[in-house]
Amino acid sequence: MVLLLLSEAMLLFGGLIVAVYVRLGAIDAEDALIQHRGFYKAALATIFCLAAFYLLDLYDFVVLHDRRELVLRLLQALGLAWVALALLFYALPQAMIGRGVSLISLPLALGLMVGWRLAIHWVLGHPEIGERILIVGSGDFAIEIARETLGRPDAGYRVIGFVDNDPALLGKSLINPSVIGLTSDLGPVVIRENIDRIVVAMGDRRGQFPTQELLRLSLSGNVSIEESASFYERLTGRVSLDMLRPSWLIFSSRGRRARLNEVARAAMHRTVALVGAILSLPIAIVAAILIKLDSRGPILYKQERVGCNGRVFTLMKFRSMRIDAEKDGPVWAKTEDDRTTRVGRFIRKVRADEIPQFWNILRGDMSFVGPRPERPHFVAQLAQEIPYYEQRHLIAPGLTGWAQIKYPYGASIEDARQKLQYELYYIKNQSLTLDAIIMFETIKTILLGRGGR
Repeated sequence: MVLLLLSEAMLLFGGLIVAVYVRLGAIDAEDALIQHRGFYKAALATIFCLAAFYLLDLYDFVVLHDRRELVLRLLQALGLAWVALALLFYALPQAMIGRGVSLISLPLALGLMVGWRLAIHWVLGHPEIGERILIVGSGDFAIEIARETLGRPDAGYRVIGFVDNDPALLGKSLINPSVIGLTSDLGPVVIRENIDRIVVAMGDRRGQFPTQELLRLSLSGNVSIEESASFYERLTGRVSLDMLRPSWLIFSSRGRRARLNEVARAAMHRTVALVGAILSLPIAIVAAILIKLDSRGPILYKQERVGCNGRVFTLMKFRSMRIDAEKDGPVWAKTEDDRTTRVGRFIRKVRADEIPQFWNILRGDMSFVGPRPERPHFVAQLAQEIPYYEQRHLIAPGLTGWAQIKYPYGASIEDARQKLQYELYYIKNQSLTLDAIIMFETIKTILLGRGGR
């Protein structure tokens, strides 16, 4: 994605420079670019275009398998960028290169981006291009690995087939690739099929695991060997509870992270919360007035939630429901909840009901990024239904999180199970970089009015 971002920045910037030369000629173009800061203006326009691409998910390969959808989103993104630039040029005329240059650069940029993206997607999706994967095993774990890999052709992996201990499965199609060999013939299969990576996905390994052959292949350095849970995690951005074993949690533990990193993350989260609280203050005031005018009851809604290490704290939100919403006891919240007030439906849609939680972050009850805090009643229920659910309380809960940007709105035990897989991934891989990615994705989610809660 980083290489794609850099290459497209170069193409857009180069296209703008070419447009200047086409419109003004060699001599006048050099004067406009050097004397009138044309290079800086072109860079500014490039940044606007890349930001529009990001907002419309043009750097998310998973959602862009359809070429027609790709071209449509490119048109939308460039249109959005040019509208934003037009507003900027109206406010700051000195930032504009020229109207003629803009008219030339728009179709030029569209042509370059469409051609470039179609070429990239053809290369990444070509069945003969990419890392060739062999899966050791034929059970549910192995089939799930193959299914997720086949569903992400742009990830650059090609499932060549399976190997297994059972001769009766030889040649049988499990999902699309078939069983192409036995584990006893693993070495010859790797050579014959020109395998780049072996993914080990055997359920019961006792007495069946091809230890010696895998060891020999690993030491040869000609093929990469990876355990199924690690490959699945890297491919999907979540931890599979079905593949998870206690040993995986033990040996992949985060250990003692540097104290400086912890302090830096806490400082960043509280700084962002403070800035967010200040910027959202006018919205908070309007929301509070509307809530008071719309229905009887308090403006703020206080509720007990489970935080780090199981500690219970009081979470604050703007009230979006009637005061008798839970007269019969706690129930799951829903996307279209008939218990919400008129104002409540609106502030929940734009996430304005979450603004008071900035205070929870500043007070230390929460982080800006982390698993969403759940109510004690549901935690007790979910801990009995879902394995490893209590592990999500190893870190402080967050206003937003990896699960919120990766999974839609959920209000059931199965939704909680799916979200836990993303939360365990975040707990294992948390870093300043991942936190920054989640924050930017959250902003995009709010602007586009979608995502989970």
